[in-house]
Amino acid sequence: MNLALDNPLDDRLIQLLRHFGLARAHFAACMPRDWEGLAAKHPEMISSLTLLAPMGFNITALQAAKFPLLLIAGDQGRPAKDTQGAMAKLPHAELVTLKNYFSPPWADSAADRSDQIFAAMRDFIARADAAHGASSILDRAEGSGEVAGVSFRVRGKGIPLVLMPLALSPSQWEPLIPVLSEHFCTIALGGASLGMVAHLEARAQSGYMRVIHQLIDETQLQPGQSVLEVGCGPGAVIRRLAQRTSGQNPIVAVDVNRYLLGEAAALARRDGVDGMIEFKEADAEHLPFRGNRFDVTLACTVLEEGDADRMLAELFRVTRPGGRVGVVVRSIDMPRWINLTLGPALKAKVDDPGLISGNVQERGCADASLYRRMLQAGLINLAMMPQWVSHNGGERLRFMCNRIAATLTAEEIGEWRHAVAAGEADGSFFIAEPFHCAVGTKP
Repeated sequence: MNLALDNPLDDRLIQLLRHFGLARAHFAACMPRDWEGLAAKHPEMISSLTLLAPMGFNITALQAAKFPLLLIAGDQGRPAKDTQGAMAKLPHAELVTLKNYFSPPWADSAADRSDQIFAAMRDFIARADAAHGASSILDRAEGSGEVAGVSFRVRGKGIPLVLMPLALSPSQWEPLIPVLSEHFCTIALGGASLGMVAHLEARAQSGYMRVIHQLIDETQLQPGQSVLEVGCGPGAVIRRLAQRTSGQNPIVAVDVNRYLLGEAAALARRDGVDGMIEFKEADAEHLPFRGNRFDVTLACTVLEEGDADRMLAELFRVTRPGGRVGVVVRSIDMPRWINLTLGPALKAKVDDPGLISGNVQERGCADASLYRRMLQAGLINLAMMPQWVSHNGGERLRFMCNRIAATLTAEEIGEWRHAVAAGEADGSFFIAEPFHCAVGTKP
């Protein structure tokens, strides 16, 4: 047992700050899971918090916080709606809006709007530092390492700015680090316990994997057949497939996100399956493989993030005749089920699948059109498998609860919290999350 890795994330972040001799620092993040523990237990260690393209809000933690808060988000789609809703409940927060911009979890905000984001963060942190007492100065130009399972890269000298991962952003903070490091000592964090890596790893420990196992079973994968996973992220699905097949199948996993691929390779080494998987950087809409290459191709919650028809055409192209294509997408057209005793109005609101699941690109797919699209791509003998995944504990349930609570009015939040407490007390509380799944054959 690694005691450092078994500690809560906030304890490990404290160890990291102590490693640098810091009592506090400025933080910039995207996902609540990275900062909420520190904010709840040790808010004095946060000089300020910037949320860039935030993937959800822990409103309770932010309302209780005394540190300066900056939100940076686009003005289009679900992210804009969520951010405006959060601002209504956080009167102490500042908001910078990226005009004519959609900022879902896979947005490359630091690359797309680097000048505006840099200026906003530079000015905000300077004001926050002046108003709440100067932070310690870090005199480190370059460096990297790991503390308590959290990896870090240091650049620059000055006020410490801790950069937490930016969800699925392909470039992460990289486009901004050179300019931020001219004003701050930037400490960019990574590792399996942070950001989208931890989020997807937690999902792989939930009932979601029952959906994946059924998908793989439906492909009728045989020993010796080759497998491609498109959009592998940190490799949570493909590592488990490698363990299940014990090296009997050649496996290739691709993703457009270089940061996630690096974490996927590290996790594969940790699990002893790195020799069974070949990781490659590739765009799902333009796969770098010859036609008819793979026996089984998979894409799990990827078609939401781009041109779904183009991705399906590529999956079809690289699959050999007689091979199988398996796809999972989130569902925004099937009801979510929340097993709580709620009034009719609130029950209808929180069960609405669009309440927290609206991040879909214009040409993406997160509904029953998946089945028509797969048939139109040329697949036959399609097994259509809409499914629900139940979460009755763990990080995925907490994440969904926080996402729902952030959309509610003050009166609704009171009813919601009372119902959650009652459901947790009698052990009946769960949330069922809908997905569309299908497996087809290339003729």
